[in-house]
Amino acid sequence: MNKPNQSATKSPEEYTIGFIGAGNMASSLICGLIATDFPAQRIWASDLDTQQLARLAKDQGIHTTSDNNQLVSQADVVVLAVKPQVVPDVVKPLHELLDGNKLVISIAAGINSTALNAWLPEVPVIRCMPNTPALVGQGVTGLFATSKVSDQQKQAAEMIMKAVGQTVWLDDETLIDTVTAVSGSGPAYFFLLMEAMEAAAIDLGVTPETARLLVQQTALGAATMVAETGESPAQLRRKVTSPGGTTEKALGIFEQHNFKPVVAEALQGAHDRSIELSKIIGQS
Repeated sequence: MNKPNQSATKSPEEYTIGFIGAGNMASSLICGLIATDFPAQRIWASDLDTQQLARLAKDQGIHTTSDNNQLVSQADVVVLAVKPQVVPDVVKPLHELLDGNKLVISIAAGINSTALNAWLPEVPVIRCMPNTPALVGQGVTGLFATSKVSDQQKQAAEMIMKAVGQTVWLDDETLIDTVTAVSGSGPAYFFLLMEAMEAAAIDLGVTPETARLLVQQTALGAATMVAETGESPAQLRRKVTSPGGTTEKALGIFEQHNFKPVVAEALQGAHDRSIELSKIIGQS
């Protein structure tokens, strides 16, 4: 029988949040939460890296420990921010403390909710797929909640992940693989295009420093226009493409080389590989 749900009497802003794993993503979430005025005294972090814990304690004023049991006993929400291959070893010893009154949020890629609930049968679970721009507060995270998750707990998860960017909820857990292909791996696609544009700009005569500035600001500006105008990328592309002009010429060359089909094929490959890796991790 579960203990009385103490979290039910609290708002998400009153929860205590514990991060198992204090690496880059967890540190970014912690810093993001504190930047939104979430109280540092209601944040815990555990890790084997005592130096990292000491830095977080000093810089952010949070509670730290090397004992996961201590962290779980304090937390209403436990964020699993460890490598996927160590998740079983981390969560299995915690099954008595992680009961139905606590929410587990997993950002460990490839570990599905079925596996998590096999180890933690009564626990509400939310799976998250953030991306690396979260490290600079510009991430986007796909979230999936199991049926045991309350609306209040969903609000808590959204509060945590929105501290480093935007969030989207998924009704079907298999769509996590699509999120992985689009936004999880997506920053690398843009980096590849930017890399190619920089190299081409240098070949056309500008310095590497100038090429970097031109490309990074163009990428930032284009993304900002999509985010702030409310217009689709297709609409904005048409607006900046004059008949017979330089943009039309460049876009025509992209199309000659099957730009859109190549992008579709690449994302399909990433999607399929995400499924394959989940199966591999699930069998390990």
